[in-house]
Amino acid sequence: MRHELLLPQAHEDAEALEAEQAGELPADYCERVTRAKLHAARARLAAMKGAPAPILCSDTTVALGRRILGKPRDAAHAIETLTALSGRTHRVITAVAVASGRREWLAVNVSRVHFAEMPAEAIARYVASGEPFGKAGAYAIQSGIAAWIARIEGSYSGIMGLPLFETAQLLRQAGVKF
Repeated sequence: MRHELLLPQAHEDAEALEAEQAGELPADYCERVTRAKLHAARARLAAMKGAPAPILCSDTTVALGRRILGKPRDAAHAIETLTALSGRTHRVITAVAVASGRREWLAVNVSRVHFAEMPAEAIARYVASGEPFGKAGAYAIQSGIAAWIARIEGSYSGIMGLPLFETAQLLRQAGVKF
């Protein structure tokens, strides 16, 4: 089976889909953004006059309590985010959605990640590596920051950004054979 990316076009403001709404809880935010990405991808496929095909989208949100820790704006914001995570447990919420025909399915995976205390120098080195940028919560679990992750509860693939178990379930529901 051939796969194609339905990436945002130059005229689309894809980042606007991820704008937080006042008072929105992290899980609600993640579900809303995932559905918005799915609807945008469906519109792109229709505009391309592409053959009908299942569409898969996901979004990952890092939450410290009720606080959403998005992608860092700059190095100072990345340092602030990682300092807040240091020595604490946070949630990684990943929503995945599949559309096929007129139907849509959505699943949410929630994992817990506990960081050991990170010295300021380690945080600064990690930020200087450039790895935190473009990443919710200013980190990627599959990067060097893993040396500071004391434990996880949940789905490693969900923390990476695509919970494979839930994704496979949704694809089966949509009739995709693999």
